[in-house]
Amino acid sequence: MRKALKHLSRDPVLATIIKRVGPYAMQFAPPTFENLVRSIVSQQLSGRVAAVIFKRLIDAMPDGNITPEGILKLRTERMRKLGLSGQKTIYIRELAKHVRKRKIVFEDLPDLSDEDVIAHLTQVKGIGVWTAHMFLMFALRRDNVLPVGDLGVRSAIQKAYGLSELPKPAEIEALSKHWHPYCSVASWYLWRSLDFAKADLLEAKKRPVLS
Repeated sequence: MRKALKHLSRDPVLATIIKRVGPYAMQFAPPTFENLVRSIVSQQLSGRVAAVIFKRLIDAMPDGNITPEGILKLRTERMRKLGLSGQKTIYIRELAKHVRKRKIVFEDLPDLSDEDVIAHLTQVKGIGVWTAHMFLMFALRRDNVLPVGDLGVRSAIQKAYGLSELPKPAEIEALSKHWHPYCSVASWYLWRSLDFAKADLLEAKKRPVLS
């Protein structure tokens, strides 16, 4: 990791963020069906709300483990009552069907290239590039994933680099050309920089207004 931080610190903006955030501490999860389901549940939801719904889904499983068989035994109506939208219910059930038919074999994914993993996962309705990127980063532990469609990364880049608007994917690609082969690490630091931005805002609100 020291090599990655030294490389990324050549970018003075990232160097400042790395110094302030501190040690790299990406939280990884196993590359399993359950964790891909978690990513689907989390789409377009706050972390707190997603955690509540995911816990309900776990509790609805006979043995407390989310499996393709367990998902397909749940009625659609029951899944909706857990808090899942109609679309996400369809997406999770489609993923379960693909796994049951062995169109997706999780044990094979670590041996595939990033591009092949994305192609493999996005064949399932409801799994887009963003979800595949998150799986690559947090489950398969790939170091060089750049989630150009992630709102958090885009917002962090806008703030850190003083841009007038959210950067488009092509702009992010151009800006990050010197981050390779550690784009995942750079993305993690960008996400964490937003936490500091919120803390700074709260601190500023506490200060007395001088007349």
